[in-house]
Amino acid sequence: MDNTINRETKDRVFALLFGAQYKENALALYNAMNNTHYTNTDDLTITTIDDVIYLGMKNDCSFLIDNTLSLFEQQSTINPNMPVRGLMYFGRLYDQYISVNHLNRYGRKQLELPTPQYIVLYNGVEQMDDITTYYLSESFSGSKKSDVEVVAHVYNINPGHNEALVKACEPLFGFSVLISRIREYQKKTSDLERAATLAVNSCIEDGVLKDFLIKHKAEVIGMCLTEYDEAEQRELDRQEGKAEEKENGLRSIVMALKPYCSSFDELCAKVQETPAYAETKEDEVRRIYDEL
Repeated sequence: MDNTINRETKDRVFALLFGAQYKENALALYNAMNNTHYTNTDDLTITTIDDVIYLGMKNDCSFLIDNTLSLFEQQSTINPNMPVRGLMYFGRLYDQYISVNHLNRYGRKQLELPTPQYIVLYNGVEQMDDITTYYLSESFSGSKKSDVEVVAHVYNINPGHNEALVKACEPLFGFSVLISRIREYQKKTSDLERAATLAVNSCIEDGVLKDFLIKHKAEVIGMCLTEYDEAEQRELDRQEGKAEEKENGLRSIVMALKPYCSSFDELCAKVQETPAYAETKEDEVRRIYDEL
């Protein structure tokens, strides 16, 4: 077994656990979510989008069973824009389905397509209700009723939430336990790699995802590090965006006030009277003032 940790691994733990290598896990997830009792993995066809084919687009887990096209996404952040992503994903998935089945989208006969099901499994640290539903139409700014709708059902799978659902799918329960333990160990050490390693080892010892984690131990730890790096980068990008927005706003105010102020001191005082810029330092205002 290769124990080299690969920080560049792009697949996520959830996608691996419920992917093509583990169709029985995907089947268990579908059964838990739909209260069904399928046992034959041959009934299930993996349809997960490959970003080699569709550059920049790769969903976590999607499959076809019982004439239902199920799309599952795992999220560690609250994101009301999941229906927008769903719209893009399902477009690709149906395009893929039509192509594979040699259907004629230009023919006179109406196509028979599988029914879509869109599930988001949330395990972030922010508080969230057991079940939240997001609608694509909520994103539309126009007053006219939308002719297109995508619905994303978000289930909180953190401990204490939707426990019957989570426990009905053993791999999902194991995934929830693994993430919870990583977070617990992070409280004891600032070394994420050590926290992930301790969490994985403790799960193996307790029989949680034991076979999966023994086989993919280094891979899973590497994925955890990659996901953490990506989350950290998203937060940095968000902070940079806020800083840029504030800078642009300050520039607009200084530009608007400058013709009406007889001195820099007068302008700076007016800027600091604005609630959003009350704590703006004088040298920040001076820099923009001198540039204009």
